Amino acid sequence: MGNKGTAGVGIMASYGVGKFLAEFLTGAFGAVVFKFYETEIGLSAGFAALATILYSLWNAINDPVIGYVTNRNAPFSKKLGRRFPWIVIGLFLSAFFFILIFSVPAAWRETAASRPLPVFLWMVFTICLFDGCYSLWEVNYQSVYPDKFRSQEIRTKAAAISTAVGVLGVAAGFVVPPMFFEYGDVGSYLTSGWAVAAFTIAGILLIIPGIHETREMIGRFSKHQEQLRVEPKTEHNFFPSMKRALKHRDLVAFILLLFLYQSGAMCMTSSVHYVGDYILNVSSSGTTTIFAGMLVGTLLSIPGWTFVSKRLMNNQRMLLITSVVMAAFSFPMTFIQTKTGFTIFMALWGLGFGGFWTFMGPAMADIVDSIVVTDKRRDDGVLMGIRAFFMRFSYASQAIVFWLIHRLTNFNADPTSTAAKMGISLHMAAVPAVFFLAGALVFYKMNTLDPEKIAQNKRKLATLDI
Repeated sequence: MGNKGTAGVGIMASYGVGKFLAEFLTGAFGAVVFKFYETEIGLSAGFAALATILYSLWNAINDPVIGYVTNRNAPFSKKLGRRFPWIVIGLFLSAFFFILIFSVPAAWRETAASRPLPVFLWMVFTICLFDGCYSLWEVNYQSVYPDKFRSQEIRTKAAAISTAVGVLGVAAGFVVPPMFFEYGDVGSYLTSGWAVAAFTIAGILLIIPGIHETREMIGRFSKHQEQLRVEPKTEHNFFPSMKRALKHRDLVAFILLLFLYQSGAMCMTSSVHYVGDYILNVSSSGTTTIFAGMLVGTLLSIPGWTFVSKRLMNNQRMLLITSVVMAAFSFPMTFIQTKTGFTIFMALWGLGFGGFWTFMGPAMADIVDSIVVTDKRRDDGVLMGIRAFFMRFSYASQAIVFWLIHRLTNFNADPTSTAAKMGISLHMAAVPAVFFLAGALVFYKMNTLDPEKIAQNKRKLATLDI
């Protein structure tokens, strides 16, 4: 790959396996963990929410710091590059710690209601370990994209292909775990954890070609390291780097949009098993049809959105449009009570989700280009760390929403009451719709990038060779 960022379809598909793994792990975690601790272990919603909030605060530290530290060096970086080693190490550790989340000691499970502290601490400890390892690989994986795929044409093609591969991870994250657990059977969740870990390890083998760093990429990193040695160290300290990054209006607009989008998506995905268990009264695998509808809608949307994108030539505008589509199709699910209805509207919601997912990477790459041109340096790790923090802080949003609604509807006393079911419908549909619409409005007001500015940045970037 030279400066034009050429790469074959196979490489793009392999890179897309990273999206598969990211969504697979995120989906499996988000859809199962909160409900597992609240309804299977018996930890109160308040303690489960507090654990999730602490986990999100941990994100506030580990994501940007990991991005900053790994941006500077990596094991065997002269041969393997600065991203590849961290991605592989982080994925292996993520698989291991995912299993630990569901390995709550039996003696603690039996007393979770009367003595919640041991289970609470186990939840905090294991999900934070999992997240630290997840951040280690995912921040570096995202940083590969703007450096490996450097032209607009290649980025759009890579995004479409990797999205098509990656969207399977969304489905797998929701479909695979329920194949191995049953509502009411605590031990089956550990079996499900092992299955998720096995899928992750298999994915590592497939992702290697896509994250392989070329000689040109390694050469640019060597040049970057030389710059770090020559320039004053204070210029590259973490907090100055973060402060400098957050001065860019377009980056702030983007991460706010992602935070609100992810908050809505987390509420939806974490609600589905509540819907299946208490509204539809089906087995854990009975939700598969609903997720299949979302998968079909997402896959069908990708060619259409790619065609529209070629006409508009504006990745930022595409994010705005797809956010509105997600809001429009999520709200009606507030009033749905049948599996067929949920399946249809999740398919329609998938149309917007597929578009948002397709253009999230290219839009971020455009913003990274703008920052590189302005600052004359490439701090991708810091930028991706900030991005990852705001996205995964959405877990706190989801936890707070669930805790408030479950408290107001007295869910713990009677999860099948009319009020409790209405609460589930609210955090499944109405609340996510508000998040999606709010994100669209914020992004519309704050984003300044247009096709002309993006083209200018690419011309300047070509001369800088950073």
